[in-house]
Amino acid sequence: MDSAFQFNSYLLKRQFFALTGKLRLYSPQGQLVLFVEQKLLKLKEDIRVYSDEAKTREVLLIKARTIIDFSAAYDVIDATDGSTVGTLRRKGLKSILRDEWDVLDENNRPVGKLFEDSIGRALLRRMLLGALLPQDYDMVIGDTRVADYKQRFNPFVYNMDIDFRMDVSGKLDRRLGTAAAMLLAVIEGRQR
Repeated sequence: MDSAFQFNSYLLKRQFFALTGKLRLYSPQGQLVLFVEQKLLKLKEDIRVYSDEAKTREVLLIKARTIIDFSAAYDVIDATDGSTVGTLRRKGLKSILRDEWDVLDENNRPVGKLFEDSIGRALLRRMLLGALLPQDYDMVIGDTRVADYKQRFNPFVYNMDIDFRMDVSGKLDRRLGTAAAMLLAVIEGRQR
C-alpha cells in the first residue's frame, strides 16, 4: 500500500477557482500526499488519484459503475495492482433527507455505513442554510465508528478534516476511507 495512506488524519481541500474539480489531501504535517483533478464533461464518474500534482504516479481510481444512477455505486481500485479495495454505494432515496452510503468490501459484501451527522442538521442545510452549515459524516464498520469527516465552516472554500484515530483496531482500509472523503467533496461540489 502507498505511504500516502499511513496517516490517522488528513485535511482535504477543494480548489475554489478551477474549471475541473481539483482536490488536495494533506498529511497532519501539512505535506501534500494525494492530488485529484477531475476530467471535464465525463458522463460516467472516473476519479483518478495521484501521488503529486504533476500526476506522475496514479495510486487510486474511483469509478462509477453506471452513467447516471440515483443510487450510484463507486468502486475504489488500487491503481498500483488493479485490485478492488471496496465500494461506496449511495442510498438514493434515503439520501434525500440526509446523505447515506453503504460501505462494501472487496467482494461486494456490505460491511458498514457512511452517513451525515443528523437528519435535523441535514434538512436545515438543504432547506435553509446551504453552505453556511458545514457537513459532518461518520463511518462505521459493523458497530464500530472508524472515521469522522468534518467540513470546516467557510462558504467559499471547501475544506474537510478527516479523522481515523478512533479506528484503533484497523478495521477501515485507509484507501477506502480517503476515497470516501474525495467522493463526498466531488458530490457536494456538483450539488452546489
